[in-house]
Amino acid sequence: QVQLVESGGGLVQAGGSLRLSCTGSGRTFSRSGMGWFRQAPGKERAFVAAINWSGHSTSYVDSVKGRFTISRDNAKNTIYLQMNSLEPEDTAVYYCAAGQGPYLAETKGEYVYWGQGTQVTVSS
Repeated sequence: QVQLVESGGGLVQAGGSLRLSCTGSGRTFSRSGMGWFRQAPGKERAFVAAINWSGHSTSYVDSVKGRFTISRDNAKNTIYLQMNSLEPEDTAVYYCAAGQGPYLAETKGEYVYWGQGTQVTVSS
């Protein structure tokens, strides 16, 4: 069992930055692939970024490449999403998720555990 808690969301102007954190409990955290997803009003939850268990492999949706960076600190049971050059289109509730295996994944179905989400609002 893995429990996930996100933090770091908020209101920021376009062009600004935020860093999201997701801290997990449970001894399997450091062996799990992790991901960030987001859900805007009226839209489905969508993939943003993923990282494998070691942090050596990452993946991003095209719209955030070059702006967002996913990372992890297994000693702290925490993953991060550094978001720079934010745009109003990035406004959404952001969720972190943990998979059952060590590899990164880009689809919701590959993830078993989810956090409660943190709101990110980017004003124009």
